[in-house]
Amino acid sequence: MSDGESAVAFAPGHVTGFFSVDAGATEAAVASGSRGAGVALSAGVTVTVTRAENTGVVLNGTPTEIASVRGVLDALGVTARVTAETPLPLGAGFGVSGATALAAALAANEVFGCGCTENGLVQVAHVADAEAGPGLRDVVAQARGGLPVRVEPGAPPHGSLDGVPASGRIEYVSFGGLSTSDVIGGETDALSAAGADALAALRADPTVAEFVAASRRFARAAGLVDAAVADAIAAVQAAGGEAAMAMLGRTVFALGTGLSDAGYDAASCAIHHGGASLR
Repeated sequence: MSDGESAVAFAPGHVTGFFSVDAGATEAAVASGSRGAGVALSAGVTVTVTRAENTGVVLNGTPTEIASVRGVLDALGVTARVTAETPLPLGAGFGVSGATALAAALAANEVFGCGCTENGLVQVAHVADAEAGPGLRDVVAQARGGLPVRVEPGAPPHGSLDGVPASGRIEYVSFGGLSTSDVIGGETDALSAAGADALAALRADPTVAEFVAASRRFARAAGLVDAAVADAIAAVQAAGGEAAMAMLGRTVFALGTGLSDAGYDAASCAIHHGGASLR
């Protein structure tokens, strides 16, 4: 809803289970990104965009600079106050930057009457997120919702998305972040090969169980699992559950009550099916 001065939008958080890096990512931002699969979360980012003479961003009550959000507003040719709230840990693999950019695009389009279509706004947010720095480009997955499979990279009209039919509860616990540039800023051939294998396995068996299993295999093959993450995944499996690592963060996500059953004080949410939307 909009009163002409402000509007509110929501974009889900998103954890990537596995990915492969697009070799052409630096050539055209709109066609850049990654292949892979992840889960959209009902825990996400709620953004209020309000007309203002100068652009400013407040996240969880603290003034901050989010390059992807500023890029969205610049692309739309507007200035606004952007107020974002999220329960998700920052910098830990939940796609907060992409979610904030996407929700800001939806709300700004509503307030300022920019006349963009949904695909146009996804493109604006995707490009702004790409130009803000290295990352896995969660925007297209957050726009879709559910358990999206990124078959080809890029925002509309580029890219290709599929999905695994899924519903249910997700738990997560975070032990901190990882440096995205350290992981995908250098040589990525071995990592991308592991991601391609995981994607092929999931497309052959499009189930939640295979998604989590493929994500575990990917994280181990990529050498990204540290002791805390490994211990949490092992504890969930020992308790009869399924868990994997979120890319790119020292975060473990589990199906159902997997982490709680393993004795962790985990946050919980649900698989979010609707994608980003105005509120």
